[in-house]
Amino acid sequence: MATLILSAVGQFLGGPVGSSIGALIGRQIDARIFGGGNREGSRLAELKITTSSYGAAIPRHFGRMRVPGQVIWATDLVEHSERQGSKGGPSVTSYNYSASFAVALSSRQVQSIGRIWADGKLLRGEAGDLKTAGTLRLHTGTGDQAPDPLIVAAEGAAQCPAYRGLAYVVFEDLQLSDFGNRIPSLSFEVVADQAELSLADLLDGVIENFAAAVPLSGIAGFSNEGALSEALAALEPFFPVDCDACDERLELRPDQRESPALLLPEAATSSNRDDFGGNVGFARQRGGETEAPLAVLRYYDVDRDYQPGAQRAIGRPLPGQPRSIDLPAAMAATAARQAVDTASQRAAWGRQTVSWRVTQLDPAIRPGQTVRLPEHAGLWQVREWEWREHGVDLTLARLSPLSAGQVSAHPGRPNRPPDLTLAPTQLVACEVPWDGNPGTPVPMILALASSANGGWPGASLYVDQGDGALLPLGPSGRTRAVIGTASTILQSASPLLYDRQSSVTIALAGEDLTLGDATMRQLAMGANRAVLGSEIVQFASAEPLGEGEWRLSGFLRGRGGTETAVTGHQAGEVFALLGSAGTILNAEAVGAVPSSRIVAIGLGDSLPVSATIALRGIGMRPPSPVHPRWQVDLDGSYRLTWVRRARGGWLWQDGVDLPLAEQSEVYDVTFGTPDAVLIRWEPALPQLVLSPTELAVMLAAAPSGQFAIRQRGDRALSEPLLLDPPQQ
Repeated sequence: MATLILSAVGQFLGGPVGSSIGALIGRQIDARIFGGGNREGSRLAELKITTSSYGAAIPRHFGRMRVPGQVIWATDLVEHSERQGSKGGPSVTSYNYSASFAVALSSRQVQSIGRIWADGKLLRGEAGDLKTAGTLRLHTGTGDQAPDPLIVAAEGAAQCPAYRGLAYVVFEDLQLSDFGNRIPSLSFEVVADQAELSLADLLDGVIENFAAAVPLSGIAGFSNEGALSEALAALEPFFPVDCDACDERLELRPDQRESPALLLPEAATSSNRDDFGGNVGFARQRGGETEAPLAVLRYYDVDRDYQPGAQRAIGRPLPGQPRSIDLPAAMAATAARQAVDTASQRAAWGRQTVSWRVTQLDPAIRPGQTVRLPEHAGLWQVREWEWREHGVDLTLARLSPLSAGQVSAHPGRPNRPPDLTLAPTQLVACEVPWDGNPGTPVPMILALASSANGGWPGASLYVDQGDGALLPLGPSGRTRAVIGTASTILQSASPLLYDRQSSVTIALAGEDLTLGDATMRQLAMGANRAVLGSEIVQFASAEPLGEGEWRLSGFLRGRGGTETAVTGHQAGEVFALLGSAGTILNAEAVGAVPSSRIVAIGLGDSLPVSATIALRGIGMRPPSPVHPRWQVDLDGSYRLTWVRRARGGWLWQDGVDLPLAEQSEVYDVTFGTPDAVLIRWEPALPQLVLSPTELAVMLAAAPSGQFAIRQRGDRALSEPLLLDPPQQ
């Protein structure tokens, strides 16, 4: 900003030359006020993604790091098609794709891999489970590793390298439907070393004949993507070392500031006016404000899934931009704060330097040695020494008298993708009553699949028609249905009245699944419909009991024509909320075999999961007639009447006959015992007239006989309405 202003002023006063001078002054002011972005080290990427660049260098990784990798081999996408439908009916063909490919991770041997991220989502969890179908193999990069069998089969043994010394993974037939049918952007948690890292690990294999027992405390992982000198330069402010090349081998050791300090002799004076110090033999200097100490450390935060983090040193901020270092290391926030505080104090005190002249050469006093000065406070470190005519000139830097102390830092709240284990599939299958909508398929068979947690990726659905063959029905989808089992027994009650007394405890498939309450108005509109055993109920109250258990009460019983199932409930019977997620199956593909079973196979299932189809046939048969009544006509005949019900007509309206949902109105009326039918009638109206003589003959033949009234639908008979004969 100052550059622009002073450039304009200079142009006005002095033309082009004045403009140049003004711009130069403005840049100096900008640098003084705003700074120039004093950043050192390799710039940290937010999170690099997998690439496939020819000739790109493969980094060396140490400890535990998150790395992108390089795709070094891949096949074409493989198309998989699945046809769903039945003979003579419509069919739908769905397509999905898979791919096999290899990703290079490290040019140094690794021990294992942890989590894998694909497009920001977890592809492999902490437990080593793949969240998507496919196979994963790791080659750790040993010197004798064998070629991958898949690559050998695809390329041939003569054309397949073993990639010895290179750690890589191979994905075989990885399903890509979750990633837009393309190879996703991957990143890998690589575990290269288990022990604490040291400088020797970084130098191993790069130089020979060295010793570098310098522990890199606080660093969980490190990536070396460029020259080793750049890595050492980035580490030096936080892990200062002494470099000793005087003997037969290179020796790197931790800074000797903790070793006993040597006392230097009195400073030697000089009569040469050009020498520093003059008659006192030493000169003290202090670095200017422009030599800003280290203030910011940027690193990869292990508590935030290796996202870049930044920690600032404690202290008064100096003018201009702070000096920062990008360190390609994985660290915890507290360790990073400790490191930058210590380094900042070390750099701030190190701006105090002393030039000290001695006349005796002591072999122990060489660069890196900690010394004390006569009549000068503090400890000093020898940075340089130079042999001159009047003695040996030593350049000393002040050592920090303070430690950073115990500090703490918070990494911030990470937004991690959930790492949920692949729980087994739980399945309930049922047929539901027709709702009266002409567009609703009849029969409508639902597969309600769920699991114990949200990490369930769905399942493939099949039908077993009794011969053991699995015919595909399509995917279940990832949304979990609200299903479970009854822990207690629901007592019987009248299907004609609101049941205020009964209750039942339901254990849902997952603790995170929920149920809700409903008002009477909502119940009248069909809310909270659920299958419990062979009965469809509606509940008004759902009370959470904890650990996935709920107590249900306030019932409308026998809904959808299931009033015959209000008795006979058992503990352990299935529960399924019909308003939750469910997959409508192709009824023609399921078939009409009564013993057919729906089968689900998911990634977390070691064996197929199957379920019988509850309420089979309820969508095709009419509800049983209701309200039977005997009356005696004037001629002494007995007249039996009843009220019909219709499929889809579940809203009962007083004084109005429900529209008939069948082609014709016909009833099947029988009299007899459960084992034998004595006589049968097929009236076209909801009534039957018997003379006293006919009734007497029937009762004589079957004294314990009953009447059974069924409505005959287009596809099936209703359940019977049973009643005793009239009293004569």
